[in-house]
Amino acid sequence: MLAIANVTKTFNPGTPNEVRALRNVSLVLENGSFLIIIGTNGSGKSTLLNAVAGSFYADSGSLTLAGQTITRWPEHRRAKLIGRVFQNPFSGTAPSMSIAENLAMAAHRGRPRGFGWALNQRLKSELRDRIRSLNMGLEDRIDNAIGTLSGGQRQALTLLMASWLKPELLLLDEHTAALDPKSADQVIRLTHEIIQRDKLTTLMVTHSMQQAVHLGDRIVMMHRGQVLHDLQGAERARVRPEDLLKRFDDVRRREQLDPTVAEMLQRNYI
Repeated sequence: MLAIANVTKTFNPGTPNEVRALRNVSLVLENGSFLIIIGTNGSGKSTLLNAVAGSFYADSGSLTLAGQTITRWPEHRRAKLIGRVFQNPFSGTAPSMSIAENLAMAAHRGRPRGFGWALNQRLKSELRDRIRSLNMGLEDRIDNAIGTLSGGQRQALTLLMASWLKPELLLLDEHTAALDPKSADQVIRLTHEIIQRDKLTTLMVTHSMQQAVHLGDRIVMMHRGQVLHDLQGAERARVRPEDLLKRFDDVRRREQLDPTVAEMLQRNYI
């Protein structure tokens, strides 16, 4: 379980460039849940993901994962519990190393390195079996440098690496945004299969309303560093892409109104 309690983060405090990126955000993600976070640019969705990953420390609040308080854990320590796929297909891997070498490192994440992690025939056989499940024909190319692959192939392998050890939490940061539509659809299919198969607790950020309504069991909409809507249960089951777009339009309209009028409309809307 992931528990985010009253987390705040301000960048460049006390300067003209001050940005209140997170404002007392609280969320609880139960084991096996798949939470989708949406929001406009600057809403705080990726900042929240980075706060959980440990890219920076929150100014206040607490983070608990798998029964452990990780609020002041450095990023490398959290990585033992968290798998992550970035937006850029060329992040999260070593491009000059082979597919097999990258996956072997993922398979030994959090363990002492020594000589025991080196590739052997048993591990290579396991790697081929797992890569074959991607249906991309890469199982016979495991000695190729991963940097020679297309963005979609590399992102699929990164997803496989991030989920290899069935982490306590999987973070997906707009992981299809940089891909062409065909590759994005393929990676989304793999995402769904892996999460369903391994029952991974997942937090995913996306700009795609189609992805938001077709994946996950909960949708959170953020705005100005706060949770604006939290759709669960029957409400989540009924939601359509056009419903989410309407909520975005409502936010934009309120932004243009007198604050008093906007507050009144928001009360009526909620």
